[in-house]
Amino acid sequence: MSAYRLSNGGLIDRSKPIDFKFDGKPLQSFAGDTLASALLANDKLLVGRSFKYHRPRGLLTAGAAEPNALVTLGRDGRTETNTRATMVELHQGLEARSQNRWPSLDHDIGAINGMLSPFLGAGFYYKTFMWPAAFWEKLYEPIIRKAAGLGRASYLPDPDTYEKSWAHCDLLIIGAGPTGLAAALTAARSKARVILVDEGSMLGGSLLGETTEISDQPAAEFATQAIAELSAAENVQILKRTTVVGAYDNNVFGALERVQKHVSVIDNNKPVERFWRISAKQAILATGAEERPLVFGGNDRPGVMMAGAMRTYLNRFAVAPGKQVAIFSNGPSGWQTARDLEANGVDVVAIVTPETASNKSYQGKARIITNAVIAGTSGGKRLKGLTIRHIGSGSEETLACDALGMSGGWSPIVHLACHRGDKPKWSDAHAAFLPPAPRDGLIAAGGAAGTYSLAACLQDGGTLAAEALDNLGHAVSRAEFSTQQDEKAEMPAPFWYVKAPKGKAFVDFQNDVHLKDLGLAVREGYDHVELAKRYTTNGMATDQGKLSNVNAIGILAEATGTSPDVVGTTTFRPFYTPVSFGALTGSHIGAHFHPTRVSPLFKWAEKHGARFVESGLWHRSSWFPKEGESDWRESVDREAKTVRNHAGICDVSTLGKIEIFGSDAAEFLNRVYCNGFLKLPVGKARYGLMLREDGFIYDDGTTSRLGENHFFMTTTTAFAAGVLTHLEFCSQVLWPDLDVRLVSVSDQWAQMAIAGPNARKILAEIVDEDISDAAYPFLAAREVGLCGGQIQGRLFRISFSGELAFELAVPAGYGEAVADAILSVGEDHGITPYGTEALNVLRIEKGHVTHAEINGTVTPGDLGFGRMVSAKKPDFIGRVMLQREGLQAADRLRLVGIRPLDPAESFVSGSHILGVDAEPTGATDLGHVTSSCFSPHQGHTIGLAMVKHGPDRIGEEIVIWNGLKQQSIRGVLCEPVFVDPKGEKLRA
Repeated sequence: MSAYRLSNGGLIDRSKPIDFKFDGKPLQSFAGDTLASALLANDKLLVGRSFKYHRPRGLLTAGAAEPNALVTLGRDGRTETNTRATMVELHQGLEARSQNRWPSLDHDIGAINGMLSPFLGAGFYYKTFMWPAAFWEKLYEPIIRKAAGLGRASYLPDPDTYEKSWAHCDLLIIGAGPTGLAAALTAARSKARVILVDEGSMLGGSLLGETTEISDQPAAEFATQAIAELSAAENVQILKRTTVVGAYDNNVFGALERVQKHVSVIDNNKPVERFWRISAKQAILATGAEERPLVFGGNDRPGVMMAGAMRTYLNRFAVAPGKQVAIFSNGPSGWQTARDLEANGVDVVAIVTPETASNKSYQGKARIITNAVIAGTSGGKRLKGLTIRHIGSGSEETLACDALGMSGGWSPIVHLACHRGDKPKWSDAHAAFLPPAPRDGLIAAGGAAGTYSLAACLQDGGTLAAEALDNLGHAVSRAEFSTQQDEKAEMPAPFWYVKAPKGKAFVDFQNDVHLKDLGLAVREGYDHVELAKRYTTNGMATDQGKLSNVNAIGILAEATGTSPDVVGTTTFRPFYTPVSFGALTGSHIGAHFHPTRVSPLFKWAEKHGARFVESGLWHRSSWFPKEGESDWRESVDREAKTVRNHAGICDVSTLGKIEIFGSDAAEFLNRVYCNGFLKLPVGKARYGLMLREDGFIYDDGTTSRLGENHFFMTTTTAFAAGVLTHLEFCSQVLWPDLDVRLVSVSDQWAQMAIAGPNARKILAEIVDEDISDAAYPFLAAREVGLCGGQIQGRLFRISFSGELAFELAVPAGYGEAVADAILSVGEDHGITPYGTEALNVLRIEKGHVTHAEINGTVTPGDLGFGRMVSAKKPDFIGRVMLQREGLQAADRLRLVGIRPLDPAESFVSGSHILGVDAEPTGATDLGHVTSSCFSPHQGHTIGLAMVKHGPDRIGEEIVIWNGLKQQSIRGVLCEPVFVDPKGEKLRA
């Protein structure tokens, strides 16, 4: 046994033993432990296997940067993979499983990769899997996919709930270590709103693992009292178990709170995680600094860990990492660890340092070996010994030990300060990258700013909090603290790696990137830091290089003869630590995945038995089955026939509706549409085509002039929001001098189409005004009274079905009553409700287009609308680009109709058009079917298609090929209008 629980001390609760399992084996520990400290207390040094070589790995850290101890928690839908054992709070019944091993952690067959390591260096996959090309899909890819990843996610649904919340504050303090607590205590004295966030279950940060004193009390007790004072302050909100994972524009921060990740029984009335969006006027980054590993042979062996982590396990969790511990340190951290180990009765066998002098404040018993390095380690699944090399003579000696604490200096945790693109700056004095200049009220303090002594961190936190609140008009005095005499916090020159290591010297522990991999990257020309990252995968694991990146930069600098400042860093991006999809999704799952929009006529349609279809966010009535109808086609055929022969009413409320006002409204529309709108008479509607700047059609719809300076525009359902955004851009950016005001009224009006030969007869009993053909001709658009002046509505004589038709808009609250009145009056005239399926049949029969045809790649000429493009207007959006040669080419895909040669055969949208006897290739492809349906009036399937030289091929026999089903039928290209080609019905 090497690691063991101390008989006293620590911040654990020994009165509350906790049973848990690791890889199915029952173990016991205490409340207050993490899974990592509990495993260490049970002498479980082997906790995982590395990604590529499957090497044995043990605990390296005690916090969020842990690269080795990744475990799977839970069962079934609550399975959670790649969880850092160092961040898992121990609770009764916890089950954890190691990952990336088979058949077991102790006996992993994947370890054979270590024997193949000479062939698995950096970039081997780029070189190996290029040939033979045919092997990629059949052999290489399946094997790689099976080997990829660490844990295995469950396919079962997650039974837990998640939540999203907003919070606003004057001052956000990120981190509750000494700097953060000093800042919070200062800020608590003001009336400002303060939020203190920390990822730990206990607040205090590094104070929980140190033995120093603050204001004549142990550091941990000081932290406890500080938290009690802050908890009592009404203006302070404390979020523990919460990690700030991203910093965004306008000082908005994303934070993940682990609400129930530490409990045995989930309360279904609470979320398991909550994702916060915190808007702060000022923010202090008090995230501290991360201890850097040293790069030497065998530095990944279980039993080797960070010196600071050793202190945390020792002082906070009362766990000794071994019985014979060695220290390898470049800087003061290792010496402090040696002192704490000896104070707890642990034998420190040696302190090895590349520095030429020992630490003067160390008065312990350990053998001090200066001007020396550790060249390698020995042992299998746990550390057994070291090889020490003396730098001056080059001589080597071996030393038995069962644990090794290493420290290569400290790197400020600057990630959040760099999430908006700012780069950290290298400091030779600090031997580290320091945060960029303060931006938008976010400033780094304490260890995050390169301040390492406790007294300086406390002072920095208090001072910067007072300054931040002073900037907001809150006068406060800085909190004062007294500390023990700090060890001088000067950092020695960085020591990047041990030359000629014995065995692999790892830089990135999780992705198995070692010293030689970076050397190879430089030799092969991938010496830029971003290229080296991708070539070697350094910093690309779940820890995102928290421990490896700075060492890799230093190694690249030495290999290229430059400095870390010249090499620079890779790009910092959110998230700082992994965030679950559940937390990002929040409550937006299942039926709540996105908002559901229903039209004002939804209840009316539901009452009449409609079947609904999701169309974007909208639930639209698709068809209205009647008793005795066996399937949807039967209902749709009946509805379409009824509209053609009698009358029908259809809900078209989901169309986008935009009111346009202003003395320049007509000129504005004249520039937006490619056809003319300047001279549109009051009381008339016009069909318009809206182009993009590149000349392709963006959207279509009708716009009616209801007054001299008042227009009413309808857009397609799908593009309602996009068109409004486009118009706002045109108004505010392109032509700010025009007097135009825009407002969306899509939800303010219930709009219904009444179509069919009897439509006028029905509406004449509802509408107060004369709507005869003479008084209300095609494209008339006016405000009308309904039901004896009880309601005011808008009546448009427009038709999407090709029949005599009107669209009636009434205030949304009256929609159901008006629709019922129309159905009641129309009963004697054979009226029926019809849905979008029948509407689609009617519009295809008439050759009307939707976004099935207007797919972003067509011009007006492609759809037969070339004559609509005004040649008289001086300008409109898309005019110049529309004249490009490619958009005027004769062989462009053009709109035509299509029908099967044999009426008994059918085809579907998406089918390709081929010449007779042509093989289905890209070269022989003539076009494709955009819309298709069964036409009850034609008695067979019909469709619209985009075909090369389409109008010139009318009457040509072709092949309609369905590549998905490997089916083809003979067809004929025809005119796109199948019903009433002269338009006599709609003008009746």
